[in-house]
Amino acid sequence: MRPSKRAADELRAVTLERSVSKHAEGSCLVKFGDTHVLCTASLEERIPPWLRGQGRGWVTAEYGMLPRATGERMRREASAGKQSGRTQEIQRLIGRSLRAVVDLPALGERQISVDCDVIQADGGTRTAAITGAWVALHDCIAWMRARDMVTKPVLRDHVAAISCGIHGGKAVLDLDYAEDSEAETDANFVMTGAGGIVEIQGTAEGTPFTEEEFGQLLGLAKAGIGQLVDLQKLAIL
Repeated sequence: MRPSKRAADELRAVTLERSVSKHAEGSCLVKFGDTHVLCTASLEERIPPWLRGQGRGWVTAEYGMLPRATGERMRREASAGKQSGRTQEIQRLIGRSLRAVVDLPALGERQISVDCDVIQADGGTRTAAITGAWVALHDCIAWMRARDMVTKPVLRDHVAAISCGIHGGKAVLDLDYAEDSEAETDANFVMTGAGGIVEIQGTAEGTPFTEEEFGQLLGLAKAGIGQLVDLQKLAIL
């Protein structure tokens, strides 16, 4: 039995609340159980210097955890003078995941910056951030389209992410902190609505996992991401 009493293939309760920020062109408060992430998408009339004159835009992301997102207060990374390696790795993952489904030339020479701020953490913050970031990005592009700033389709597909792992010798979906901290294997899957794989991160914490176990994790991830994409579609109706 899982600590949360969920079935092996059961997601936590997931909600996607749009338009939660007054000022951002797109925003979404995403909740995966007790993991809550605020995602805001901001349009900027600038692009990185190395992209100038190429006729295409850029989508980037930043990620951070509020000091009391966890059981004990964490020091703000800004006060430490630098971001941790974990923070840099996660925000790069979010950016890559979003760009995988964006037609950058259709965006024009503009940048959309997506900020993902973890309000409360209980495992799976990066997967929740990616899933909510897509909704915020969608609404930012819709804001642009309403002002005739884009004419061609910019978003090619949905993208969402979920964690899976081996816990207690069994493959399970959407690990919360209690499972993540004890899992024999922990993996994150990022996939598109069409089922394309964007990125897989998998680590054996103890005994290496087998090809058969990896297949089980992939199967759980595909089904779980399918549910998340359905929730994204409902959210943007």
